[in-house]
Amino acid sequence: MFRIRFHGRGGQGMKTASRILGTAFFMEGYEVQDAPIYGAERRGAPLFAYVRADKSAVNERGIISHPDLVVVSDDTLVGMPAAGVIQGIDQHTVLLINSHEKADTWQQRLNTQAMIIILPAKEEVEDRAELPYIGSQCAAAAAALSNVISKETFTCALTEELEHLGNEIVKQNLKVALTAFDAMSSYAGAVKESALPSATDYIKPEWINLPFENAEISAPAIHSGVTSVEVRTGLWRTMRPVINYEKCSGCWWICSTYCPDGAITVRDDKLPDIDYDHCKGCLICVAQCPPHAIESIPEHLAKEQEMAKEKDITKEQKQPGVKS
Repeated sequence: MFRIRFHGRGGQGMKTASRILGTAFFMEGYEVQDAPIYGAERRGAPLFAYVRADKSAVNERGIISHPDLVVVSDDTLVGMPAAGVIQGIDQHTVLLINSHEKADTWQQRLNTQAMIIILPAKEEVEDRAELPYIGSQCAAAAAALSNVISKETFTCALTEELEHLGNEIVKQNLKVALTAFDAMSSYAGAVKESALPSATDYIKPEWINLPFENAEISAPAIHSGVTSVEVRTGLWRTMRPVINYEKCSGCWWICSTYCPDGAITVRDDKLPDIDYDHCKGCLICVAQCPPHAIESIPEHLAKEQEMAKEKDITKEQKQPGVKS
């Protein structure tokens, strides 16, 4: 089975590239699966699409974790961990990068055993989402590298997928796409079909054991050494988290652990207590509390309630028979 991933940015046509290549495989008699995966649909955001092609039924689903070919339309994505360009590549994988740099440069940068082929970038543009016809170029290059798709078949596939855009658009895309197809002719057959990884060849990951540290070392503690208790970061607060102890289930290890400043301590009765002098009001504890026992109120309202409470206490102390 051929397993191919396309990586690019929103607007560069990687979704269209996967459809063109998938259609070309289908026209050559393959069973095909192609789909894009992206988060926010916005121009310039990293996205990827994948194609699976086999002479028998394609029963795999989901993201391709062991690609035979990775096509990168924008070389600025290679060093971006969130883009996942080099995820799962090995010595079997072919990495095709649209770039001004040479293959040796990328080989040194990535320190990989994968074969790297450069699809020469013709021009630089200010908006990376506007690389001209790059989707068609990448699809054509991938078709040539597979060595199972003829130029005639690819032409038919591209025409079928883009004909709704008009003859002139199809003509322009074909011109650059077939140039890329020819440029990859010397690498034809570099991409090989691969089988599923065998369960018997599974290698367990080399786990790293991390020793458990004392909480005062591994967790923030505002009252520990080398901190400034006098810096009352609670003065920044606009919203105050308030614990409703009638709802509190006593799972103090959750709110106290998630508090980024260690402003939640544990009382002797195993209930959490908030240090308002150093609580910045990030409200992470409100979001993480399982029984929703921590609520948030505006800081000015909290201070009004405190003042009202103090007045009531003072009033009670002044009543006859009450010792002040």
